[in-house]
Amino acid sequence: MAKDMTLLWGTGSPPCWRVMIALEEKSLQGYNQKLLSFEKMEHKSQEVLDINPRGQLPTFKHGDNVINESYAACFYLESQFKSQGTKLIPDGPAEQALMYQRMFEGLTFYEKLNAVIYYEWYVPEGERHESALKRNKEALVTELKLWESYLQKLGSGSYLAGPSFTLADVVVFPTVGTLFRFGLSPERYPKLGEYYNLLKERPSVKASWPPHWLENPKRLDTLKDI
Repeated sequence: MAKDMTLLWGTGSPPCWRVMIALEEKSLQGYNQKLLSFEKMEHKSQEVLDINPRGQLPTFKHGDNVINESYAACFYLESQFKSQGTKLIPDGPAEQALMYQRMFEGLTFYEKLNAVIYYEWYVPEGERHESALKRNKEALVTELKLWESYLQKLGSGSYLAGPSFTLADVVVFPTVGTLFRFGLSPERYPKLGEYYNLLKERPSVKASWPPHWLENPKRLDTLKDI
């Protein structure tokens, strides 16, 4: 089954990490995979463009089915392998509603993180302004406080949609992992810190941990003052 799957991915990319966590949770180890380098622009190679005309990672294929958008790939894997591995969509309407809500809010969370940590990557040198970066940082702080309040309401030891690990955790944890990699203070955001510590020990997360983070575990300090 997994042998019919191919994943082209980049280390440290939250969208790639989402799909890798989902594959682990659905017990689909042993899929074909190839690690590509963003620095060498390998995501724009013909190998990727043949499957993903946007030239982005992840690029994912199951048999003849191509699902490159990370959220779509996670939904697809849960739908096609419902009875295998972890059940990632809860049956209860309240938990399911919260799961969907947090999943799609997770896209805004990821966007606001990127606007700060990759500001210099996205914005050409002549167009950068300290005031714009300051605004981006303020927007990220507002977003972090929101997620902190969500976790506060759910109580200690909870996942994003309640007592069960769901697709919300699959897609949002890579953003949380990246926040702490870039130096977010767990003292300033204790609930997010607690959530990070809970999930980083989960087998699917450990198995898919970005290899370059393992090679160089020292955290960056980009977000230390956020």
